[in-house]
Amino acid sequence: MNKLDRPLEVTDYEADYALWCAEQGALLREGRFDSLDRENLAEEIESLGRSERYEIDSRLKVLLLHLLKWRFQPQGQSGSWKASIREQRQRIARRLRDSPSLKQYPAEVMAEEYELAVPRAADETGLPEDTFPAECPFTIEQVLDPHWLPEAAE
Repeated sequence: MNKLDRPLEVTDYEADYALWCAEQGALLREGRFDSLDRENLAEEIESLGRSERYEIDSRLKVLLLHLLKWRFQPQGQSGSWKASIREQRQRIARRLRDSPSLKQYPAEVMAEEYELAVPRAADETGLPEDTFPAECPFTIEQVLDPHWLPEAAE
């Protein structure tokens, strides 16, 4: 898959990242473990796991933002908000299917992502920040439920 058509000379990580990746893949496939850039390779592998978390963080924040807008600005409810809610849920679910070890992660970061969503919800709705509860009014089960939408706030 990652075959190189030239003699393998290990490129410096900082000099050409794409070529470095191709070379590291070729070295792994060839079993040339002594030639691997182990430190940078380990960092790259660890960063892949972090990127899964970052994607969940980002999608959860957008999901909470749209759920807040849905609840606190019902006159603005639209198909695009609903579509965004659906997409964020689907993409989070996919990440959790692909990495079952992250199943509890959304619940662990929901309060933090909610804090980030509130100011953005205030900006996008024009409502004062104190319109929104200090703590997330939704459970993680509700947030991730593909069929649930919050009722309008009274």
